[in-house]
Amino acid sequence: MDVTSPTQDGARRGGRGRNPRGQGERLREDIVAAALRMLDELADDQALSLRAVAREVGIAATSVYIHFADRDALVLAALERFHHDLVRAVDQAEAGADDPVAGLRARVLLLGTWVQRHPGLYKVLHESTLNQRTAMSFKQELAERTTAAVRRCMDAGLAPADDAAVVSLDLRAAVHGAVSMRVNQPDLPWPPLEEQVDRFLTKLVGVRPATPSAARGS
Repeated sequence: MDVTSPTQDGARRGGRGRNPRGQGERLREDIVAAALRMLDELADDQALSLRAVAREVGIAATSVYIHFADRDALVLAALERFHHDLVRAVDQAEAGADDPVAGLRARVLLLGTWVQRHPGLYKVLHESTLNQRTAMSFKQELAERTTAAVRRCMDAGLAPADDAAVVSLDLRAAVHGAVSMRVNQPDLPWPPLEEQVDRFLTKLVGVRPATPSAARGS
């Protein structure tokens, strides 16, 4: 998954022509993609300028305002699009696993991999001023799917029966704490993320992932 792919060469040179009639949505997507790239680099929604986004796409600043009323509207659209792609990616990771425990583990590890690739977007999504001012209700979808994955482990008898929503919240708090600290304190002597995730799954969900790191801890 990579929603931060480069724009077309013409856009980068600032030589973009007018979109043919009916292709306004294509321009909107180009603007969102440019905003995502820049947010990942800046790691701060307040540092994003609509004029800078327009230059990145190769259009006049007024063209951005046709699609987005202000910076907050653009940042929200960009984060929602990226979050949608993240949800799809973790669902695919779980679908490729052999059992519910492996599926839950795959979901968590993919999230960790995403953060390692896009620490700037992670900070905007969870730590930005916009995140503090806006509910970003679309983030609930990933939380609900993680709860469903935990419940599948319980239903299969691979984890102790419990309140799946509470267990899921504990797991997500641990994972987000771990990845956030890795982003903000990268010089700490971090263990491999896989080992940390296995400990979370064992201690918080009550499963024993069939992985080499789990075997070493047994």
